[in-house]
Amino acid sequence: MNTAKNLNQTNNQTISWQEANKTKTGIWHSENAAPVPKRVQIADDTTKADDAYKLCCEGTALLWRGDFQNAKMLMQALSRRIDRPGKKPKKPASTMLEAFHLHRQSQSQKARILGMLVIELNVGYNINLRRAPDVKAACEHAYGKSTQTIVVSLREILGLVGAYEWSKNGVDIPVINNKIYPSYGVFSPIRGEYLDLVDVTPLPVPCNLAFDIGTGTGVLAAILANRGVTKIIATDNSHRALDCALKNVNLLGLKNNVSLIEADLFPKAKEGKDEYGKADLIVCNPPWLPAHPSSALESAIYDEKSKMLKGFLNGLAAHLSSHGEGWLVLSDFAEYLGLRTREELLGWITAAGLKVLERTDTKARHSKTLDASDPLHAARKAEVTSLWRLGKL
Repeated sequence: MNTAKNLNQTNNQTISWQEANKTKTGIWHSENAAPVPKRVQIADDTTKADDAYKLCCEGTALLWRGDFQNAKMLMQALSRRIDRPGKKPKKPASTMLEAFHLHRQSQSQKARILGMLVIELNVGYNINLRRAPDVKAACEHAYGKSTQTIVVSLREILGLVGAYEWSKNGVDIPVINNKIYPSYGVFSPIRGEYLDLVDVTPLPVPCNLAFDIGTGTGVLAAILANRGVTKIIATDNSHRALDCALKNVNLLGLKNNVSLIEADLFPKAKEGKDEYGKADLIVCNPPWLPAHPSSALESAIYDEKSKMLKGFLNGLAAHLSSHGEGWLVLSDFAEYLGLRTREELLGWITAAGLKVLERTDTKARHSKTLDASDPLHAARKAEVTSLWRLGKL
């Protein structure tokens, strides 16, 4: 598996600009599928932040030709102008749902404006700017090998450099007494409370075969293997996730326990044969918010119309052994935001021919629960993460 390989095939849009009295063009690349800027202007160390902010707000991209570190400082100045009090809605949201939509709208607008500060990456991911860092390894990690010059937002480059550091250093997972190494574009398992739930919930007896649906980094499969489950089939429909999970499985010495399969949800049998068998345990940690992802990178957070959640519930009974259990790991954050009700969730469970055997709850522990300035703070502070043990009716 190699996910970051088709950069050239998937990004054939061109971006044009005037420089040195000539029309120049380049290949536009955006992991967030941002459209090609229609207008491009050269910017450098003499460009003033207020002028840059006005141009970016109007949809003009600034192709940076100055000092790299000064470009970072300019982006910070743009961010401050976006966040200044006068730019925030004067009237507070009347409901958490309205606050959520306003927050997403604000974040989207901020990403659009900051994404207008762009740089060229030459062949080999070289940045021909003063004091530019070596980003080759980080770019190859995210994009694959370089064969052409591309134009990309500075914000994206800084993001993938940060992701590469996570990938190199790993995330400590105390329940397996080891690390998981997330890859660019794969959700990092930094929310330890849901990992603890999977680690302490009693396994069904016997538990010889488990499925991990939407494995991501492979962290839940690793926890199950650490608990003694000898055969685990982990699925995902993202090539990046499968590559990441394979790396972690190999590093943890679990390749004899965990098999990785590309699938939307459950492992698919070939030619009508149930080659995988019925599982004693099927675990799924779907995206927690039923909203539209604005990019592929947001698909680990937003599950539009609860498609993955419903798909898991509706297919669960058919893949469980007679005594098998499905473990649904889900936050109630969406309920506090008004995106889903508890009654809807319970109705979907019943309609899928399932019953709730037990629910174990834990409070959210992430740092945003302490940030009172967050417009969604009330919902974050009340958030509870649950592991729902489900069985067949």
